[in-house]
Amino acid sequence: MAAKNLGASGVLYTDRRDFYIDPQVVKELWTDVAPFTTVISNKETRQTNDPVFKMFEHRNPWVKQQFAFNAAVAIPDPDTVDGSAASTVIAVDGIVGLEAAATAAWKGLVVEAWDATETTRKAVLLILDADGGGDVTCKALWTSDDGAYTTVDGDICHVIGNAQGEGEVSPEAWADELAVVWNSCQIFKTPLEITGTLLQASLRGESSELARLRMQKNQEHKMQKEKAFLFGVRGGTGTESGGTGLGGAEGFDDFGFTGSGGGKVRTTYGIVAALNAYGATSGADQSVFTVDSSYKYGDFVDDMEKVFQYVPTSGVKRAFCGAGALGYWSKMAGSEGFAGGSGWTVNLSDMKRDTLGFNYKVLETPHGILQLIPTPALRGPYNKYMLAIDDENMFHSQYRSPMYQTNIKTNNAYDGVKDQYFSDEGIGITLIESHNLFKITA
Repeated sequence: MAAKNLGASGVLYTDRRDFYIDPQVVKELWTDVAPFTTVISNKETRQTNDPVFKMFEHRNPWVKQQFAFNAAVAIPDPDTVDGSAASTVIAVDGIVGLEAAATAAWKGLVVEAWDATETTRKAVLLILDADGGGDVTCKALWTSDDGAYTTVDGDICHVIGNAQGEGEVSPEAWADELAVVWNSCQIFKTPLEITGTLLQASLRGESSELARLRMQKNQEHKMQKEKAFLFGVRGGTGTESGGTGLGGAEGFDDFGFTGSGGGKVRTTYGIVAALNAYGATSGADQSVFTVDSSYKYGDFVDDMEKVFQYVPTSGVKRAFCGAGALGYWSKMAGSEGFAGGSGWTVNLSDMKRDTLGFNYKVLETPHGILQLIPTPALRGPYNKYMLAIDDENMFHSQYRSPMYQTNIKTNNAYDGVKDQYFSDEGIGITLIESHNLFKITA
């Protein structure tokens, strides 16, 4: 006897009723899984000639030219009548941005002498010569008390120009050298496989299981690359001896472990891992910052000064954020944040859509603009991390072109399909201090 109403049992329930409102539509949690990889690959992708590659980098010495006194010596009063005041020989160290041996190339430099905390200006000095062994000969042009200036071990001198004598020969020339940093491309393989029977089946949800797996594994492949480019490490990455970039004086090598099949496994160094290993946590070139419960608006202003000290051409830095980091800045932009009651505001825009296909918000700082990009890979322990990059000093490296390899398993008339996503890629990182990492613990 036919049923008179919709039942909860029998063939009518198990086979005839159609419960699927959209039987061929499946919703996914994440549609934009790899914004970091998207940004760097669209900015610049470089084809490498070798899976291990080198890059040149250079830091202009004139950005910071200074040295420190390492002895207590009295420098006579400046002679305001004929400039014939006696000169003084004094030992120096802590040389930055100048010829390291303190040679005759220093002749004629004019420097300001400050105390070790750089809060008290003590004197202006003229360097007459340097012996190449760590001693300089100088005269005082001005002192803070119009008298003798007695140096203190640790007093810092900043170069403010050079003054040469009439009819004298030119100082010795000097130049610094380029530094070299390196990284590796990494082989990624993400396979998928179904039987011939499943391939032929007519299904709900997705009409083709092969098509569904292709989409899923494509996103998995992207996410694993994204995480490698962020968190991966590579033994041996560094700068050649004497350099100042990634790894200090570590030697260059084609580092890699032996895989289970006997082949060499190379890995790329991710930017978050590189900043953790080589980024400065204090000082003028600080690139790793900690934001704790005591963080105030003044700290924010000071940190952003360092973030934007190397001004990007666009005036904007992209900042990849975990959900916790994005939430923190949203709170700070509200009345409960550090701006509340201080007379200052932190401006955070509504969510926008980039032309590359990811969402972002704009955070206006006193020194520049941060484009905050929600990044799914920044989860778990990285939930409250924010990575701000200078995309002029980072690129996507590619040894072999990515490809989708089809039907890679064919022996003995295999009744099925096995495909894989394949890529041999990495990232190139230069001038580590131009990138920034914020770790929010508040």
